[in-house]
Amino acid sequence: MRHENYNDGVLPMEAIAALMKSGGLKGADATRLQPASLDLTLGARAWRVRASFLPSRLRTVAARLDDGLAMQQMDLGAGAVFERGCVYLVELNERLALPEHVKGAANPKSSTGRIDVFVRLVTDYGAAFDEIPAGYDGPLYAEISPRTFSILARRGSSLNQLRLKAGSCRLDDEALEALHASAPLVDGPANISGGLGLSVSLAGDDGMIGWRARRHSALIDVDKVGALDPNEYFEPIAPPKTGFIILDPDEFYILASKEALAVPPDYAAEMTPISPGLGEFRVHYAGFFDPGFGWSEQGVNGSRGVLEVRSHDAPFVLEDGQLVARLVYEKMAARPARLYGGDLKSNYQGQGLKLSKHFR
Repeated sequence: MRHENYNDGVLPMEAIAALMKSGGLKGADATRLQPASLDLTLGARAWRVRASFLPSRLRTVAARLDDGLAMQQMDLGAGAVFERGCVYLVELNERLALPEHVKGAANPKSSTGRIDVFVRLVTDYGAAFDEIPAGYDGPLYAEISPRTFSILARRGSSLNQLRLKAGSCRLDDEALEALHASAPLVDGPANISGGLGLSVSLAGDDGMIGWRARRHSALIDVDKVGALDPNEYFEPIAPPKTGFIILDPDEFYILASKEALAVPPDYAAEMTPISPGLGEFRVHYAGFFDPGFGWSEQGVNGSRGVLEVRSHDAPFVLEDGQLVARLVYEKMAARPARLYGGDLKSNYQGQGLKLSKHFR
């Protein structure tokens, strides 16, 4: 089905740019466009709030703040510190006036998830985080909660991403099987059930299989690239002799998938939240994979899925090869002119076990 100028599917960067020109997306910076997403930016106003909240279908964000949830208003013009363990709400520079057939979704950027900063999009009258109903007309906000490291951010800093969609675009398992048969999605057999399954790698040839975050580290400036010594913020994890590791409650780990994966040019993907049936831990902070990630004309190019892992209330055993996450694939409304890892600056193409761009 075609809606005006859009086929069903995830809108490519050219369609997002057209919305910017038509007024459907205001305050956005064209240099922040990715093949199938837009990096959102922090505005000037922020509030430290008493708790995470949703406005509900009957109220605006501003009305909820006036209820007594706001503790302190902050000016981000010169930058401000977001302390770990606290919750903040920031008004974003971007504002939407979407066509009635276009909806949206948001996710933290990869660099945000890999420093354990929890970011969720909030809209007026919103009943769910990171979801934008079709035809939404109003402001956008980001709820920010650093979990391990305190961060320094300012107006114009980018912590999350927006993806826009028209109609139905998610591939079911049958379509995913057919896609894998024609354009391999992983470098081996595909575990397809409710999406593409990813397992964790706990075997390493270079003496380490992951990183565990250190507590009480220094501040991270989210806009500085390649500035930090990783050993001051993380400790390396050696390959376990037992074939498993035990996740300590409320600790943050960076691990990698056993599979190398690919997102063909006519598709986009998203890592979905962990099912409680797979274990009491979370492997999902930053979930968008743009068209071209891990893909080449010759097939899968070796890019691994980096897993941001946090156990819940109890210690949890994680074994080598254990299923830990699923990728949902969605068709694009049109192939973007530029792919991830092509002539775009793409920090994580060909990645293995890689920390965020902030680290040397």
